[in-house]
Amino acid sequence: MAAAEEAPQTPDESAVPAEAAVRELRFAYVAGVTPGKWIRRWEERMPDVPLHSFMSDDGAQLTMLRDGSADLSFVRLPVERVGLSVIPLYEEQPVVVAPKGHEIAVFEEVDLADLAQETFLDVQELGGPAMALQVVASGAGLVILPMSVARHFNVKDTVARKLTGAPMTEIALAWPSDATDEVVEEFIGIVRGRTAASSRQPSAQQEKPKRAPKPDRRGTGTAAKKPKVAQRYAPNPDKGRGKGSRKKGKR
Repeated sequence: MAAAEEAPQTPDESAVPAEAAVRELRFAYVAGVTPGKWIRRWEERMPDVPLHSFMSDDGAQLTMLRDGSADLSFVRLPVERVGLSVIPLYEEQPVVVAPKGHEIAVFEEVDLADLAQETFLDVQELGGPAMALQVVASGAGLVILPMSVARHFNVKDTVARKLTGAPMTEIALAWPSDATDEVVEEFIGIVRGRTAASSRQPSAQQEKPKRAPKPDRRGTGTAAKKPKVAQRYAPNPDKGRGKGSRKKGKR
């Protein structure tokens, strides 16, 4: 039996080259970071580039950058910086969280030295802030967290107070050093507070259309130039001649 003739293959129109795919920007952030203001500014300045954001926990805050799931990430320092560009942004105020009814509730702030006899729980060993706060609510001990994280989870039956004498944590923006392009630079500039007109913003550096030159209303050639001062009187033909040099009319 003769082999069936192979039908000519037509290009798959659904297969879009990577270079032609719509550019989008993806960033991750840890609990306690509120990226709303940066998202709004991005949508105002870069409406043609979709922006996607998602939360990650502290233990995996660099995973998305390493595996390419995110272009940038708001991380909590310290982090392993090999292969990354990192820009520190701001420090976070620490708080101590205790079960409701604990004696720290009567104070506005507490010094770490005054809590030397307390039992402190390891947040990471308990699986992160959310689970750690549940354990605190049960009365098992206290935890130290950034204020923004404690407010984010806001577990019932706990009380949080500002903590002095404890090291502060710091939020930074990180991204792979070898993956910096104009879209990433635009987002970095927005986070750092640069205005849309800043010369350091890629969007502001785009070449603007040149204006057409204004028409020359003076005409062409030197003969068309008007004298700077209007001549009010006709030139005197006798100017510069002596009295006897004036021609006499015909008799």
